Amino acid sequence: QVHLVESGGGLVQAGASLRLSCAASGRTDSRYAMGWFRQAPEKEREFVAAISWSGGSMTYADFVKGRFTISRDNAKNMVYLQMSSLKPEDTAVYYCAAEATAGSERYYTSKLSYDYWGQGTQVTVSS
Repeated sequence: QVHLVESGGGLVQAGASLRLSCAASGRTDSRYAMGWFRQAPEKEREFVAAISWSGGSMTYADFVKGRFTISRDNAKNMVYLQMSSLKPEDTAVYYCAAEATAGSERYYTSKLSYDYWGQGTQVTVSS
C-alpha cells in the first residue's frame, strides 16, 4: 500500500504560478510511476502529467504543455507539479496517483492504470 498526500493548492490570479507537492509513504520500496490528474466540477477526471520511476521519461496533456512541469525526488518520496501561466480553466481539484511498475522508464496516462490516489488539493485561478 502507498499513501499519497497532495499539498500546495490555493487561490491565485490568472498568470500566477503554483507548485503542487505529493508525498508518498508506506511501501515506497517498489518502483512507482506517478501521475497528476485534475477534476473540475461536473467534469470527468482528466490526465495532466505523468513521470516514470526514474524521472527520465514524462508526458503532458496538450493543454498544459509548456506551462506545467512534473518532477520527482525519489530520495524524498516526493513528486511535484510546477504550474505557471495559470488560467481560470485550470481551476480544479488536482490529484496525485501512483502505480507500481517493473519498468523504470514507463509512465501511464490513463486514470484506470493507477491503483493509488491522494485526496486531492484544490487549485482555483481567478480571472
